[in-house]
Amino acid sequence: MAERRGWLLDVYADGRCGLVVWLLDEDGARRRLHQPFPVTFYAAGPFPRLRALWRFLQTRPSAPRLGRTRRRDLFSGDVDVMTITVPNPAHLPRLARQVTGRFPDLVYYDVDIPLSLRYAAATGAYPLARCALEVDDDGRICQIEPLSSRWDIDQPEPPLRLMRLTPNVNPEHAPPDRLLLTMDGQTRELPLTPGRHLLTRLQANLRRADPDLILTRWGDTWLLPHLLDMQAAEGLAFFNLNRDPERQVERRQASSYFTYGQVIHRGQQVHLFGRWHIDRANAMMFGDYGLEGIFEQARVSGLPVQEVARRSPGAGITAMQMHLALHNEIMIPYTKQQSEWFKSARDLIRADRGGLVYQPEPGLHRHVAEIDFVSMYPSIMVCFNISPETMGLASAGAAVVPELGLPIDQSREGLVPETLRPLLGKRIGIKRRLAHLSRRDCRYPALKARSAALKWLLVVCFGYLGYKNARFGRIEAHESVTAYGREALLRAKEAAEAMGYAILHMYVDGLWVRRVDGAPIDDINPLLEAIMRCTGLPIELEGIYRWVAFLPSTRDDRVPVANRYFGIFSDGSIKTRGIAARRRDTAPWITAVQHRMLQLLAAAPPEIPPEAHLPRLFDLLRGELARLRAGQIPSDQLLFAQKLSRPVAEYTTPSPAARAAAQLLAAGKTRAPGQRIQFLYTLGGANVQAWDLPTRAPRTAVDVERYTALLFRAAEQILQPLGICE
Repeated sequence: MAERRGWLLDVYADGRCGLVVWLLDEDGARRRLHQPFPVTFYAAGPFPRLRALWRFLQTRPSAPRLGRTRRRDLFSGDVDVMTITVPNPAHLPRLARQVTGRFPDLVYYDVDIPLSLRYAAATGAYPLARCALEVDDDGRICQIEPLSSRWDIDQPEPPLRLMRLTPNVNPEHAPPDRLLLTMDGQTRELPLTPGRHLLTRLQANLRRADPDLILTRWGDTWLLPHLLDMQAAEGLAFFNLNRDPERQVERRQASSYFTYGQVIHRGQQVHLFGRWHIDRANAMMFGDYGLEGIFEQARVSGLPVQEVARRSPGAGITAMQMHLALHNEIMIPYTKQQSEWFKSARDLIRADRGGLVYQPEPGLHRHVAEIDFVSMYPSIMVCFNISPETMGLASAGAAVVPELGLPIDQSREGLVPETLRPLLGKRIGIKRRLAHLSRRDCRYPALKARSAALKWLLVVCFGYLGYKNARFGRIEAHESVTAYGREALLRAKEAAEAMGYAILHMYVDGLWVRRVDGAPIDDINPLLEAIMRCTGLPIELEGIYRWVAFLPSTRDDRVPVANRYFGIFSDGSIKTRGIAARRRDTAPWITAVQHRMLQLLAAAPPEIPPEAHLPRLFDLLRGELARLRAGQIPSDQLLFAQKLSRPVAEYTTPSPAARAAAQLLAAGKTRAPGQRIQFLYTLGGANVQAWDLPTRAPRTAVDVERYTALLFRAAEQILQPLGICE
């Protein structure tokens, strides 16, 4: 028996040994360990049907162990269930498909729980956890104990080895001919042909460097499938991207799906065993929080790193709820069982009102403070114990939801508040630490990324509370959160007005205030304390603006838009919402010009009014227009990007993206709904040209007048509050 200490890298099922556990040992070795890990799922229903299921399972090869017990259902309490224990977790998916397909009328629990969650709930060992293990001479784990908590802000970081692989050009734009390999700060160029030579050199680099993470660009959608196809064509058995020599690379197909009013495209995926592969271009939120954020979400959710990178934060919050349910011995339903309670039309109108929005007065306002509730909706869930199973229970001391009159049981903590409490505490702890760190501190970027990753988990938890397919969701709980949010914002408004402030704007979880007399705000802390006392929710100062501009609708300048504004804080930093520079479909050149206009205003001394800088702004615009007309703007800076909402053939009035996608289709490049199409506005014909066509549009084909109009439209967003229209 040997004692080992190190970091948990990966956990997955194996048909022979049950469970494979990869450990990054403190001595630097990467160890493949194994552990027996039987898994159990449950079935409930009429006794005759359960008896039929029992007989069916006894006839199966490697029949599971069967039993009968009582387990807790979150909504129904203790339930008599059949226990079905599978000795090897690798056999569970196939058996579960057979059972649910043959006996669809039964209710199933704990069927499709990710293996890493089961392992984390059983042992406390989560991805990237530092652990102490007892291992026998055959590599079998006899005991594992975590040495850190997933809620610790400070955790010893594993000494991961990172390899970057990137084709020299975007494969969707042009065929690559070289592969750039970066390791330890050094980059090598590997020609893509001949294939045998490339694979031999790449395998040699993998063996020599033995990376824990292969970070690619277009690795899921082109590079790794290309390498695997090349391997098959060359018949090279020695080539294996995995660290585990006994496993083949796992490939998952691309898909498009509709959710929350938009079409999402998920590219094909390539997962490795024993090491990780993350494609920056196919990772769901890589641009928001990078690798540090992915690692943080893996720690707190219990999902494998490769899964977290490619899935939305909603999968993370669902995994956290499952982890807690397993830990508390609550069965997790295979499909949602609860339906919405009956409501009259009047009740529906009263309940389904969303967050409170107070329309701002368009224009420029000076000496304004922005105050935000800290993770308002998660804080409400925790503070008022809002959870699907606590709703509608009129127990002693029950809270009553404002406006709706629904009781909320306060005698026990609900599953959702218990899930969110440590998550909320960790994010607040990281934000407090960031507040005392200089932005130049080397720890700042990593903490900022971790905070953003936790923020996204907290953001989506509210949506999943009302999601129709959420296992632990109920629409009444969702509606109760918004009711408490509206009440909190109204109380904050009353507190501010009582202390001599005027309300300029309120938007769901924040409010913008200024002194009634228009004087500068010297000390906002008394107001913050008053709001916390009257709402019971944490609140913080986002900042005090020198000035902030609320923009009107583009169709009618008399109509304000709630979430479209920009402003300059007292420290000179800029905040923007809803303008062109914030949109992902805006051309980089227009985004850059709008940013430069804001930076000119931010760099001005506070005592000089922004209107005084109009000549400099006009000079900037004239200079950029001259560059455009002289053909000096690079074509890639003029690219717009829009999503396809449906297959190209289904467009009756094709959008610019659809016209560009049709051009790609004619060139043999298909695009699926949900994918972004890059294009230039050009003269004549379809008025657009797809960027990924084999031939590029000449500079003389660029529609200069169209880009001039688009630049003026973006510039007007900045200049309109200063009295200048398009």
